[in-house]
Amino acid sequence: MDKRPLGHTGIDVSPLGLGTVKFGRNEGVKYPQGFAIPGEAFLADFLTLARDMGVNLIDTAPAYGESEVRLGRLLRGQREKWVIAGKAGEEFTDGVSAYDFSPSHFEESLTRSLKRLNTDYLDVFLIHSDGRDEEILGNDDLIRAMQGFKDRGMVRAVGASTKSVAGGLMALELLDVVMATYNPSYTDEMAVLDQAYALGKGCLIKKALASGHVDAFGGNPVEKAMDFALSHPGVSSVIVGTISPVHLDENIRAAETVLAA
Repeated sequence: MDKRPLGHTGIDVSPLGLGTVKFGRNEGVKYPQGFAIPGEAFLADFLTLARDMGVNLIDTAPAYGESEVRLGRLLRGQREKWVIAGKAGEEFTDGVSAYDFSPSHFEESLTRSLKRLNTDYLDVFLIHSDGRDEEILGNDDLIRAMQGFKDRGMVRAVGASTKSVAGGLMALELLDVVMATYNPSYTDEMAVLDQAYALGKGCLIKKALASGHVDAFGGNPVEKAMDFALSHPGVSSVIVGTISPVHLDENIRAAETVLAA
């Protein structure tokens, strides 16, 4: 897969990115079927497969259980081959999410993520919104802190994973990257994608496969979802979480079919 620019960040990403919640957490998730968290030997082979098939973007977060810690071990010696997108704001402990959007927490969370991931920097650092997008992004101190992390070389680009149209538009005004929800069953945030394109900002898509609930898409649902997302000129990459080599291959082939057309 040919890489795409992530807006004006100077970062090039694969059209398909790999979400890693299933690398470290199987509680409180919204997938249609339960799953066991794989061992690290399996995940090492899985990451090699993804990389060999052209994937270079990994998405993780403190709220994804042991994902960061495991990735820190799994990616040892190959940091330069991956674009890592991380987050802060949500913590998941004892089966419950808690949120803290204070600048001091973001400093602590980012420092901890860098240590866990065994890296000096994150390529992309996102606010992990709880849905109160406008309130969170309206905190000038937090926005200044985010820009400060970039100035200090701790991250290359900053943004927000939002849950509303208004929040997505605010993120594009204030930051470099937005992560928005977009799939054939949910098009409310198309205006965010349109604005990302107009401003030349980076746009990552989450829930392109509706967290596995793709039956309503009809036809070849994976190909339909990829076509839906990747055909929009504002989209840089579609993040899909999987731990199945079969599904990974299916996702990549669908993306390649769409891009070739």
